[in-house]
Amino acid sequence: MTATPAIRPAASPTVRRRRIARELRQLRERAGMTLDVAARQLDMSKSNLSRIETAQIGIKPRDVRAALALYEVTGADAEALIEIARGAQQRGWWQNYSDVLPEWFEFYVGLEAEAATLRTYEAESVPGLLQTEAYAREIFRRTAGEDGLERKVAARLRRQEVLRRDDPVDLSVVINEAVLLRPVGGATVMAEQLVHMSRIAQLPNVTIQVLPFAAGGHPAMSTPYVILHFADAGDASVVYLDNLTMGLALEEADHVLGYSLLHEELCRMALDPTASLTRLEHASRNFA
Repeated sequence: MTATPAIRPAASPTVRRRRIARELRQLRERAGMTLDVAARQLDMSKSNLSRIETAQIGIKPRDVRAALALYEVTGADAEALIEIARGAQQRGWWQNYSDVLPEWFEFYVGLEAEAATLRTYEAESVPGLLQTEAYAREIFRRTAGEDGLERKVAARLRRQEVLRRDDPVDLSVVINEAVLLRPVGGATVMAEQLVHMSRIAQLPNVTIQVLPFAAGGHPAMSTPYVILHFADAGDASVVYLDNLTMGLALEEADHVLGYSLLHEELCRMALDPTASLTRLEHASRNFA
């Protein structure tokens, strides 16, 4: 087995759970065992082992140790994987908001917290990482009502720490020009939001591009998305799609490549970052 790369101390438990799931699945396959055989040897159901290997549920370090013994993995490689399993049991800050964050979105936030790069397109609203408090409050009010409103806003603002942490995420955003024109929350809220985006756009790790109406049709007309890449090569990239009631994580390499090429095409079609900043500033004056 190839030595497992060292884990950074702040690694997200969500990312660690994905890592241990993938490693266990690969080790089982390398050992030539079916799910049925491995599950019987580990004294668990086939369905539980399958859910562990797809990161739907976690696995305790002692069960990881038993699986590694079954797959004949020992020494430093085994201890590294057991350490990953210990880290996967830690609580992420987002779990303190489980009363207002659905489980499928908690999974996304756990990935976002550890991502090295994010590539995203939004057609109707400002991406969550760029929203002001007032704009976020109005978005939640319009899409989900008043229940848990302030807790939801607080969680969204907490997510934005990835932009200004010591090792900040590299963010590339393409937004439809319509986002700049829709007065969410009224003129004052919208003007504040656009000024905020103009400021964020000047961070060295943030690129914001506006896809103008003049660009015409484009390949993402039916699908906002987020593409997440991680610093550690052991953590596979993810395309994340969601709506009001569910989220979908696509991990297959061809899906990630397809969306990555789509994002590159949108960046080419959009205004360049300097022209986009000018467009943001012009839009903010229209609401002032």
